[in-house]
Amino acid sequence: MKLVLFDDNRLGVLDGEEVVDVSAPWEGLALDPGVRMNRLIERFAELRPKLEEAARNGKKIPVHKVKLRAPLPRPGKLVCMAVNYMEYGTRSEPAPINAFLKSPRAIIGPDETIVLPAEPATVFEHEAELALVIGKAGRNVPAARAYDYIFGYLNFIDGSARGLGAPGMDNFFPGKSWHTFAPMGPAMVTADEVKDPQNLTVRLWMNGVLRQDYPTSDMAHKIPRVVEWVSSVLSLEPGDVIATGTNHQGLGPLQDGDELEMEIDGLGRLRGLKVSDPQKRSWARQTRSQQAAREAALARA
Repeated sequence: MKLVLFDDNRLGVLDGEEVVDVSAPWEGLALDPGVRMNRLIERFAELRPKLEEAARNGKKIPVHKVKLRAPLPRPGKLVCMAVNYMEYGTRSEPAPINAFLKSPRAIIGPDETIVLPAEPATVFEHEAELALVIGKAGRNVPAARAYDYIFGYLNFIDGSARGLGAPGMDNFFPGKSWHTFAPMGPAMVTADEVKDPQNLTVRLWMNGVLRQDYPTSDMAHKIPRVVEWVSSVLSLEPGDVIATGTNHQGLGPLQDGDELEMEIDGLGRLRGLKVSDPQKRSWARQTRSQQAAREAALARA
């Protein structure tokens, strides 16, 4: 099931290019749509038959006639894995497992705008990632049971500001949690619809040009280990999100007027993301891999 929020945060099921309003079964869960979605996840086994019936019998609306919102607007925790890919073989071994907390208030949805702050960053970048949605509470979850705790999956972009904070420190806080730096969507896809999350392709387009294109099979610390490790540090709760990291080779600068789209196999396409920079700054239009190749060519010359 592909769950979406649309218009005035009504609950819907995405079916191809149409949305079915299935709000009735969840109206009593909570007043706040963010909290309500977390409660839906917690009680999904109980509510699913009603949602499926509503999806079968409800009126289908063309998706272009609704305003899609972030499908999970207020996760309890937003955990992002750091340096968690082998980078097309450019890393000889996995980096030590690591993560950071990103502010859930940074979340935006389709057709919204990433606003670059006026801070003196060396560059702002996009990081397209597969994100896990936690379905039940747990602590010290063993890797062998990790998938039992995953409710579903999301397209997620980890917006990043480089070069801020104290020299020599990780500086995840000033680099990651700016308002609008966590686009997600269009749907939250239940785990039963994703046969092998460790064998998906992640793609991101900037102004129609493909920038990131990598397989989740290249993940250094696989999903079971990620869930095991994160849950050893903090308690997992329904509606928490864990972003699994990115391949950095396709990262490039975000600049005023840019438009982004992102897609992972089976999760739909996150469309219409725009970038606004009131400072109108600019950087070289090249990815990290292109920059590395250029520097290598200059070194050989």
